[in-house]
This record gives sequence, structure tokens and C-alpha cells, in this order.
Amino acid sequence: MTGINTMTFQVHHDKRVKISNILALTDFSKDSERALDYALALARAYDARIYLTHVITPDPFAYAEPGYAEITYEKVKQAAEQGIGDILISGKLRGLAHEVLLEEGNLWQVIQQLIRKHEIDLVVAGTHGRGEMKKMLLGSVAEEIFRQASCPVLTVGPAIVAEAAKGTEFKNILFATNFGRAADRALGYALSFAQEHAAKLTLLHVVEDAAAHTDEGLRRQRDHFIELLKEMVPEGSENWCEPEFRTTFGPATEEILNMAQETKADLVVMGAKTSTSFAGHAPLTIAYTVAAHARCPVLTVRG
Repeated sequence: MTGINTMTFQVHHDKRVKISNILALTDFSKDSERALDYALALARAYDARIYLTHVITPDPFAYAEPGYAEITYEKVKQAAEQGIGDILISGKLRGLAHEVLLEEGNLWQVIQQLIRKHEIDLVVAGTHGRGEMKKMLLGSVAEEIFRQASCPVLTVGPAIVAEAAKGTEFKNILFATNFGRAADRALGYALSFAQEHAAKLTLLHVVEDAAAHTDEGLRRQRDHFIELLKEMVPEGSENWCEPEFRTTFGPATEEILNMAQETKADLVVMGAKTSTSFAGHAPLTIAYTVAAHARCPVLTVRG
């Protein structure tokens, strides 16, 4: 991969893609360590600045006695400072433009403020949790970030092995789309990564409600959506990547995960629906479920 200040590619409607400021979230777990490896590799590839961020949230102290809460808070803060120190001592950030942010407050509100303040182009986060908190964190925090962040979010799920994060070579990219509002913007990122990595790019649309159709009807639907996928890709794309167009039938999450395995995807790119509600109180979205189970990172781009 070559190092450049920003990653750009001309897509429909004169939209441009860039990555120059990356917000890397960490809670010092093994899962977030894998996410940090991806963030650092991308920062080196695109000569981007890393904002290494840990947020101390008030949740653990909400119902504690004032004196006990203060002691607990100090211990949590000391542990966070130690965790940041360990990352810095490890040398992982050596040679990278970086800034360390140790913040306090509601996780999403803090992240939202940091995205605006530092003009963040990409948030990198792990989907993970500890013990009994795992389900809550998976169902709310990670999804809340990529459903509301104004910039794309690279989610590194628990199914990804540590070794995969070291090289961060995206040679096989899967772009899954329902032709929604985020499709064009998400495709810009898929095309840009494919161009930078000379990757094979598979464009996929899943038809979920095809059970009652005849074989001929299915064939016509498949051909129709493949044509729509082809129309999305700029002319000449085959000169620098290998586009392939697929339409499958079945549950969207299952089909996307199966296609990711079939194509040996190193990266899945998807659009994400905008939501201002608390994500944990709504059914999990297709994008979130894919991100939580994929064996490669998932880049979600909000519509």
C-alpha cells in the first residue's frame, strides 16, 4: 500500500472520499486491540493522524454511594491512564502523527463532539464487551456509533483473528447494498479502497422476499438487479479493479456473511440507516448484525 495524505476517488455527483483523521476507540481489551491494529495500519497507509481515544463513562458510578463512587472513579481513571501509557510504551504509534484523548461522559455524546472538533474522517471501533456487559455494549454502543456518526465507521468484530489486523491488505472487498440513501456514498469508499489495493470488488444485492417467485421470475430479478449494480460502477473501473456483480436470495444478514466467506472478503462495505433513537431499544439492523459476526472488518457509511 502506498502512503498518501488523503484517499480520493471521483464517484457519482462529484463526491469525494478522504481519510486524513482517524478516531481509534479503545477500552484496552483484546478486541479493541485488534481494532487499534487496523486503525494504525490505515493511518500508516494513508498518512493520517490518529486520535487514540478512551472514554470514561458515568454508568458504573450512577448508583454508588458518593464516597465509594469517588474511590471507584479514581481507580477507573488510573487504570485508563495506565492503559494509554502501555499503548504508548509499546511503540505502536511510533512514526505516526497522533494525539491521545482521555475523555469523560456519555460515550456517544463525547464521540460526536470529537468527530466535529477534530474533523474525523473515520471512526474505528471494536464490537465487544466484558462479562455481563457484553450484550448491552454490542447492542447499543457500537450500533449507536455507526447509526449516528457523520463519518464512516470501521467495525472490527470478535470473529476476527488478531493476525488478520496486522497487514490490513484489502485484496477482496464486498460491497453489499439495498440501493438505499447511503449506497452511492458507501460505494465511493468501496471503490477507493479497491483502487488503492488493486482489489477484487464484489457488488452484492440480496433479495429477501423471493420465496413465491418462479425460476423464471428469479432469473429475471437476478438479471435486473445485476444490471442496476453495473450501472453504479463508473466506466473504466475494470482498469484498476476486478468488479463482479452478484444477486442472491434469502435472509440479508445470512447471505452477506456467506458471500463474505465465499469471496474471502478482507473488508465488507455497507450503508447504514440513520437513527437518532437509542439503538439498543430497537431491533438490530442488518449492518450491525453483519459487523458483529463477520470475519473481516465492516465499513458502514451512513445515508
